[in-house]
Amino acid sequence: MNFPEPGDYIDIHNHGANAVPGIFTIETLMAHENREPENIKGLTYSFGIHPWHLDENSHDHLISCVIINAVNPDVALIGEAGFDRIKGPSLELQRKTFEEQVKIAKEHKKPMVIHCVRAWDDLLQEHKKLKPQMPWLVHGFRGKPDLAQQLVSKGMYISFWFDFVMKPEAIPLLKSVPKERFFLETDGAGINIMDIYNKVSDDLDISVEELKRTMFLNFNQFFKGIP
Repeated sequence: MNFPEPGDYIDIHNHGANAVPGIFTIETLMAHENREPENIKGLTYSFGIHPWHLDENSHDHLISCVIINAVNPDVALIGEAGFDRIKGPSLELQRKTFEEQVKIAKEHKKPMVIHCVRAWDDLLQEHKKLKPQMPWLVHGFRGKPDLAQQLVSKGMYISFWFDFVMKPEAIPLLKSVPKERFFLETDGAGINIMDIYNKVSDDLDISVEELKRTMFLNFNQFFKGIP
């Protein structure tokens, strides 16, 4: 897999990204899209089954796609995978598919990126049940500080929802999460990751350069031991 350079901005979760000098991006590929990873400087990939695009008829094909792509060295993470109580198939199918992807992540020693909407108890139960060996990153987080602390206490990392983190009301959440446990993302929304770094550095009363160094160290720790 490709790795960021010291001094890069890191966008931990994006869709439809292009390589941009000075920005290292994890591009999200979803199994239903029929897209494949490429070896492009400044990009690496996650690959998985999003619960929105899962049903009984597509399950076997989608899992096969994840198995095939998990061996690709340009795929750094499995997912986004997870639970959604608003949109998606039955929780039983979501749980089965999630557990299959956790197994794939373990086999290939790759972390996971998590989608979770109003299903935090389900996610925490799965973490307790499966005792994952690879770290989990919860993307798009905009919950309460106490929930963030609960996730972090289980060893998970958090990436903040791009829209929420730009608002003043995000400051208590930002300050509640240890800096060594979070990332920043654009989620394919067209917002500039540099603007997010500027806002968050102001909120935390640190320089952009210090925030970039922290994100670089977090990245290396999250992917520790990954070839």
